[in-house]
Amino acid sequence: MIKDISLEAAEPTTLMPFLLGSLTNKSRDNVKSLLRNRQVLVNGEPVTQFNHELKQGDTIVISSARNTSGLMARNMRLVYEDEHLLVIDKNAGLLSMATDNEKYLTAYNILSTYVKNQNPSNRIFIVHRLDRDTSGLMMFARSEQVQSILQKDWKRNVTARIYVTLVEGSVTEPEGVVKSYIYESKSLMMHSTMDPRKGDLAITRFRLLKSGSEFSLLEVTLETGKKNQIRLHMQEKGHSIAGDKKYGASSNPIGRLGLHASVLAFIHPVTGKEMRFESKVPAKFRRMVKMD
Repeated sequence: MIKDISLEAAEPTTLMPFLLGSLTNKSRDNVKSLLRNRQVLVNGEPVTQFNHELKQGDTIVISSARNTSGLMARNMRLVYEDEHLLVIDKNAGLLSMATDNEKYLTAYNILSTYVKNQNPSNRIFIVHRLDRDTSGLMMFARSEQVQSILQKDWKRNVTARIYVTLVEGSVTEPEGVVKSYIYESKSLMMHSTMDPRKGDLAITRFRLLKSGSEFSLLEVTLETGKKNQIRLHMQEKGHSIAGDKKYGASSNPIGRLGLHASVLAFIHPVTGKEMRFESKVPAKFRRMVKMD
């Protein structure tokens, strides 16, 4: 098993040259990775800045395990965990999983590191995703078997997925349903049509929570889970989601996409117990329609 390395600064210096001089088997890129992964602790505190000033007698520990506590605190909240699954409340701006452009700062990577710190053989598996700019509740499996059970009969196993969305304009209908057929173009843009030959059926139900003069707050329930479904259907209703320039929004009053996964309920794939988790509507959403 890899052990932590403990060092002491013999004289005042900065962190990067100290680490390069002390860890002769590590390249500059290796050291940068240790800093980025919060594995360098100075006097017990994780340090990520390469130019951090060291004083004589400072204790520097190179941890064998990545420290995800800071990353988790800044990007998500761990709502629930057991030996079979984890539920998180993800911040807007955090990817669910890696892309070509971002492989490190993702919900999957942060959680994977978290479970591996408990036991290096631990793994997690994607069950469903949220768009990068959508906040809220998301679930991961801790085994391929649990992932398979959840995904094979998703509609039966997941009893509720409810979103809250801040949309442009004053919505007057107390509730409604949007139905269309959604398809993805070659440019990877999602489109909605009434032609069943062109896409997959998508059904979105909405209920008005509060309407203001410029923005409205809706509760949205998905009967189908197509990519960008809510965003497309709100645009079709003439009430694009606030901050959603991609799908017709003309404003960005809260500095992010106005979409939040507020309720996730499902039958536990092992115990059979119904689990229900709720995440508060972001204060920024409520303020736009004066709900506080």
